[in-house]
Amino acid sequence: MSENGYAFYFDSTACTGCKTCQIACKDKHDLAVGVNWRRVYEVSGGDWVLDEGGYRNSVFGYYMSLACNHCANPICLEVCPTKAISKRDDGIVLIDQNACIGCRYCEWACPYGAPQFQDDIGRMSKCTLCYDYIDEGKSPACVAACPSRALDFGPLDEMEAKYGETSELHRVAEIYPLPDPSLTEPSLIVKPHRNAVNAANQPARVANTEEV
Repeated sequence: MSENGYAFYFDSTACTGCKTCQIACKDKHDLAVGVNWRRVYEVSGGDWVLDEGGYRNSVFGYYMSLACNHCANPICLEVCPTKAISKRDDGIVLIDQNACIGCRYCEWACPYGAPQFQDDIGRMSKCTLCYDYIDEGKSPACVAACPSRALDFGPLDEMEAKYGETSELHRVAEIYPLPDPSLTEPSLIVKPHRNAVNAANQPARVANTEEV
């Protein structure tokens, strides 16, 4: 095991937005309606642009699949007033619902919106990286379910070595809608879609805000 713990790898160029990862997560953890530990963001932007007397189409789009990034510097852990959030030796960040009081401080602090309030129990919950599966030598449900193999996971140093030139991309802040990675040092490696450049240079939006 890497001393940096586990990391997710996401290849935005391979993601079709099918949301199978999201469904697999909900099914495995029996999550209530409205609670999504993994969310697939539909990013779009562009318009018809006047160019040298004519119009050209600058429309673009791509997908981003995000869950808890089990950060090196988890802000959620820092702000929790009851110390209900802890980090395992392998880097997996967990919420002890017996200690959680549902104050939602972790939800407000996390720039990725990973912790989510569960109305049915009055407590916070989030991605556990399927640590029970990992302890059994299996992959997280979202990774195993992805039909296009856009998701992967493993020790951070192994993921960086495996994906070569993409290894630094998890530190790049310009991949919309990711926040500045220096805030929490996420254990996340992203291979950006070619249209991520367009999102950095012109207005972009999340088209499915009601889902994420």
